[in-house]
Amino acid sequence: MLTKSKKNYLYNLALTMINLLFPILSFPYASRILGPYGIGKVQFITSFAQYFALIAALGIPVYGIREIARSRGNKKELSKTFMELVIIFMASSIFIGIIYLFIAFNIDSLKVDFHFHIYASFVVFLAFSSIDWFYAGIEEFRTIAIRSTIVKVLALFLLYFFVNNKNDLFLYFILTLFTLLGNNIINIFSVWRKIEFTLQNLNFKQHVRPLVLIFGTTLASSMYTLFDVIILGFLSDEKAVGYYTSGVKLSKVSIPFVISLGAVLIPTITTYLKEKKITEFLDVIEKSYSFLIFLSVPIGIGFLILAKEFILVFSGPQFVASIVPMQIMAFLPFFIGLGYLFGIQILIPAKMDKQLLISVVFGMIISILLNLILVPIYQEKGSSIANLASEIVVTSCYYFFVKDRFNLKLSGTLILQAFCSSIIFLPVYLLFKLVFEGNFLNILISSVMVGGISYCVIQFFFFKNQVITEIFDTVLKRNKNEF
Repeated sequence: MLTKSKKNYLYNLALTMINLLFPILSFPYASRILGPYGIGKVQFITSFAQYFALIAALGIPVYGIREIARSRGNKKELSKTFMELVIIFMASSIFIGIIYLFIAFNIDSLKVDFHFHIYASFVVFLAFSSIDWFYAGIEEFRTIAIRSTIVKVLALFLLYFFVNNKNDLFLYFILTLFTLLGNNIINIFSVWRKIEFTLQNLNFKQHVRPLVLIFGTTLASSMYTLFDVIILGFLSDEKAVGYYTSGVKLSKVSIPFVISLGAVLIPTITTYLKEKKITEFLDVIEKSYSFLIFLSVPIGIGFLILAKEFILVFSGPQFVASIVPMQIMAFLPFFIGLGYLFGIQILIPAKMDKQLLISVVFGMIISILLNLILVPIYQEKGSSIANLASEIVVTSCYYFFVKDRFNLKLSGTLILQAFCSSIIFLPVYLLFKLVFEGNFLNILISSVMVGGISYCVIQFFFFKNQVITEIFDTVLKRNKNEF
């Protein structure tokens, strides 16, 4: 019988796999049809809108998980908390949406594509409909997974059916917006089964201080998560954005998988800290760390070695300029994963919002400075360097504050073992490169499969890795029960 936490992890893992497969199935098709210019144009406009939507969110998607998790045992309190946060979110979305349209209409470089920005404004005006934080807070990952899957499968079908040449750029843009908003709209209509609509005794004031801190954190972090594309677009051109987008999308495609366990554990961690169960809290964090290292290190090595094959297979020959950016950002899953562990899994549940803000402000400063210095010279390569550097700085700051507060025992040996086990990727890659001689798809598939299996074998037999050992033991027990 699966426990609730295991079921939630499986649902979140299923969602992660869908989020992993969707760009793998959609981006190669779209990039070949629309080319670097088309992809860059759509990515710039949607990133610009998403940046305003991020501002409109005021940090609620992060803060909301914690507050909903704290009040989930009482339906009246749960409804009250949800109503307070969603009303704040709605008012903010409308206000920021008006500002977005005003800016898009008055800046000449944006006004050229104003009709695109009108449609993109729905991402801002409907930002409040993004309420996955509510379902995550009540640990209902099944709902998130099912609805997200339906929207993405439908979007994929529509992409293949309607986007057939470069003249379909606007249709691709609309489908991108549908992918961003479809799941949210379904959720905002169905949430009323879980809560009661109420406007009585709402207390907005209690959320102001924590939201100000988390909003500051969100705004600062957005400078190196979304603003990089915007800066690149203003200081360079759509092609550079397209090359950068291809590299960063492939580099980040595995991140949901790397942090999948941690995302499920946030409500549990919040409860442990609330009840002062420090031993249990530390145990959960150490397991999450082991899982993260086991996955992120070989992924980084794989991206570094196979960047050329990934780009040519998934984006096409037009995106050869994306190879170096992808290699620069190969270890983003590792640093972002650690940042998620220290920041979202520890600092947020521990109410260390001030420390979180300080960390991302450092990252923001590094990102802006490096982008302004490097982009005019190195374009997409400059953005890639700035992206990686800012993530390293933020993760380092997170770790400093976490280490100062908690007695975490996170083994550096696990990183060294994962790195040593991943070295097998290089001879495997060189072997298949020799065997298949330019057949990039065969090289990629064979290298990933054989390299991945070899990595697991080395981790299991030589290093007795806890993650792979537990998986192996679980499979053995299940087989024994069946027979």
